[in-house]
Amino acid sequence: MQDPNGGRWDDVRIFLAAYRLLSLGMAASRLGVDTSTVSRRIAAFEEHLGVRLFERSREGLLRTRAAEQIFEAAEAMETSNARLSRDASGVEASAEGTVRLTVDPGMAESFVVPSLPRFRAKHPRVDVEIDASPLPRDLVRREADIALRLTKIAGADLVATKVAAETWIAAGAPALVNRLGPISTWDAAPWVTWDRDMAGFPPAQWVARHAGKAPTPLRTSHFASQVAAAEAGVGLALLPAPYTRIRKLERARTTKALAGSVDDWPKSELWLVVHRVLRDVPRVAALWSFLVEEMRAIHGGLPPT
Repeated sequence: MQDPNGGRWDDVRIFLAAYRLLSLGMAASRLGVDTSTVSRRIAAFEEHLGVRLFERSREGLLRTRAAEQIFEAAEAMETSNARLSRDASGVEASAEGTVRLTVDPGMAESFVVPSLPRFRAKHPRVDVEIDASPLPRDLVRREADIALRLTKIAGADLVATKVAAETWIAAGAPALVNRLGPISTWDAAPWVTWDRDMAGFPPAQWVARHAGKAPTPLRTSHFASQVAAAEAGVGLALLPAPYTRIRKLERARTTKALAGSVDDWPKSELWLVVHRVLRDVPRVAALWSFLVEEMRAIHGGLPPT
């Protein structure tokens, strides 16, 4: 196979449209040319590379192994082209394709998924796949494109940025908080907390340290269930402070006797991480920039734009 970088950018651009849409007609419509032009340019690109990139069928185009092999290099050329004229409108115009985001389940359900309509309004050609798992994914092995996690994923080939720092607080349903009134001891309140498999998690350690003798009507390491139980009035739960703004929850009221434990609230950081070679790919850059702005607005208490 010859070097794909020897081809002209226009041919690579047409190849990427055909690769993503798997239709000559749809690629032509996306690029603002006619179908015969797309077909002719792909044929010329195939001749230049010395390989066949697509098989034609009644259903559309079928990618060959050669097409799969050069896709990453073609995206790299797309990234370089976008970098030459880097501005917001340029990124929005060129961003298309699928981005896979790995994120903790609670963050996905409460913050990321509700923000997707705003993202689609800005980038209608970018599709998002969400891996809502508490388990970290290997970005170096491309198990995901971007990670949004409470812990920084380190690696020489990874780029990371902190998008928020948050405090975990005791919160519950308004009716329960009102019934409890100002609390002088955490053991006086019922608690929704983590199961034993999460005993080493700092928020779980805080509950064990300060409310170790409290009634615990529910233990679960499923975070969404904790939030739902707290909203339902089952008990207090230790949650990141932004949840009191987006869910029907209020911060527990305390007396001066609990000042020390309040000063001891657990802290966590929210990190965005991406593989270095993907950072400037337009579809990845679009989601990256959006999540930075969105998460900083949410966790800073500002309305997302």
